[in-house]
Amino acid sequence: MAPTHKGQPTVKAKRVPVIIVGAGRLGGALALALQAKRWPVRVYSRDDTGRERTRALGLKPATIADLKKARVCVLCVPDAAVPTVSQALSAELPRTVALVHTAGALPLSALTTQKGRTVGSFHPLCAVSSARDSLEGHTAAISTRSPALRALLQRMAEDVGFAVIDVPEAHRAAYHAGAVLSAGGLVALADAAVGALGAAGIDPEAALKALLSLMRSALRGLEARGRSGGLTGPIVRGDAGVVSAHLKALPEDIAPLYGQLSRRALRLASDRLRPEQRAALEAVLTKP
Repeated sequence: MAPTHKGQPTVKAKRVPVIIVGAGRLGGALALALQAKRWPVRVYSRDDTGRERTRALGLKPATIADLKKARVCVLCVPDAAVPTVSQALSAELPRTVALVHTAGALPLSALTTQKGRTVGSFHPLCAVSSARDSLEGHTAAISTRSPALRALLQRMAEDVGFAVIDVPEAHRAAYHAGAVLSAGGLVALADAAVGALGAAGIDPEAALKALLSLMRSALRGLEARGRSGGLTGPIVRGDAGVVSAHLKALPEDIAPLYGQLSRRALRLASDRLRPEQRAALEAVLTKP
């Protein structure tokens, strides 16, 4: 027995035939992870290139017979292709086959299909740059109105090594924005930090190499001690003079970002500062 997201016990879903649509990075990685856990998985592609890529990964291309006996079809295709691909597949698949997309930003309504078909989403919170990447240790965000499909997606996630979170349909945009901030936003932040070191005359490649190890140490602190406990730097030390000097030294395109992040850090560190320290920092960070 396994708990559901509402805390009620349910029978753990069985491994059923799965079709992965798309032999790209995510489709390949997900198919390989499921195959390693003895899921009957096949990869569906309409062109020879995709089928060749599937075989090169050690996976089996899906036949028409495989489509007919599948229980769930997972679309690992670009977001813009989800409506057209789901519509085309809906005409080929039995209505008993659930359609699931892997797009974090798209609602379930993006799956264009006939009435009565079960639909869902399964979005891995993982930056997959190769089909050979391991997915274990990450999280999958699940959304579906079907308890049976949710149990199946939960089993898939557990076997792959994902933790699971549920995404309310009404708040999908906010969820996806948070995901983007933690991945693409982190890269953009690193670019700003490289720019700041560039203002000090440091070569971009040397700057990035130095900053990556610093960022890793910050993530380790965040993981071990949480958001407030993992915070370091002049804000948590209450050093308004250093913050003021930073704002004056930074290029004009980076200083506003530094100020905004520092105001966020101040809210995190507020309980750890003396009132006079907090007031001094607020004064520095609210200057025009």
